[in-house]
Amino acid sequence: MDYDVNGTTIAADEEGYITNLADWTPDLAGVIAKAENIEMDDERWEVVNFLRDYYDEYQIAPAVRVLIKSVKKSMGPEKGNNKYMYELFPYGPAKQACKIAGLPKPTGCV
Repeated sequence: MDYDVNGTTIAADEEGYITNLADWTPDLAGVIAKAENIEMDDERWEVVNFLRDYYDEYQIAPAVRVLIKSVKKSMGPEKGNNKYMYELFPYGPAKQACKIAGLPKPTGCV
């Protein structure tokens, strides 16, 4: 499965995770989000940008529990909870948000 962004083809694996992290752009995030039936808004961008920063720092895509705990610490309990995160990313906050953020599939996600 590949993505077409402004006339450029971006390679992705069979689950839709891009194969070269350096290919990620905000435009690509929009294309992936659309493929996932997600409408990008400020709240979703906040999580996607948080994930990208997290990955830059730790070189790992966090599993959902770690993600929610980190978001809670960084953005407060009203955002760092399962209900809020699943409203934003119904197919799994870690899995779906990491895909949109151009990160590898989180460890422990099936």
